[in-house]
Amino acid sequence: MRVLLVEDDDRLAAALITALDRHGHQVTRTGLAVDALRLAGGVDFVLLDLGLPDMDGLDALRRLRRVSAVPLIVVTARTEEREVLRGLRSGADDYLVKPFRTVELMARMEAVVRRGTRPRPQRDDVVQVGDVRIDLESRQVTVAGEPVTLTRREFDLLAMLAREPGVVRGREEILDEIWGDPLLSASRSLDVHVANLRSKTGRPGLVETLRGTGYRLGSPA
Repeated sequence: MRVLLVEDDDRLAAALITALDRHGHQVTRTGLAVDALRLAGGVDFVLLDLGLPDMDGLDALRRLRRVSAVPLIVVTARTEEREVLRGLRSGADDYLVKPFRTVELMARMEAVVRRGTRPRPQRDDVVQVGDVRIDLESRQVTVAGEPVTLTRREFDLLAMLAREPGVVRGREEILDEIWGDPLLSASRSLDVHVANLRSKTGRPGLVETLRGTGYRLGSPA
């Protein structure tokens, strides 16, 4: 297989390249997330470290999953259960904690390939709901043709709901992805951002609350 290794540790990368090569894989290595996003479309498998110098690996994973279904295993030193869950929820097919034996890595890669790839995401950079237009690429929102100014987190929240219209996103899931901390569920931060979206767009139904469950993109009417 053509394997993209995203690892900024030179010594570990060299060891992994040797092991992968010994098992017949063709390896391309980079230590930067920006290069990983550029190169991932031309490989059969991705091994992704999370501690990258130019971007957090989880952010890179989320961006990659918007456009690619390439099989991917996170290989990282982050051992906390929360980090494992975040990696899997963000789209990793498996999560392997360093240090690990190369024989285990090969076995997990084979298992991921046997399971098959996930359906390729249908990329749609513009979501239209009534007279609300959400451009995910340019991060612009208009209502009835008029631009609406949102903060970074307000847009990230709206974009998360808009990428899968109709899908309910739980509070913990939203806080984990947008704020990076599901424990913020005890605060009012998410509620304030939802209220701001409704107020700034003038469309109270744009973000629908499902009591006890979460939120989804609703009807702006």
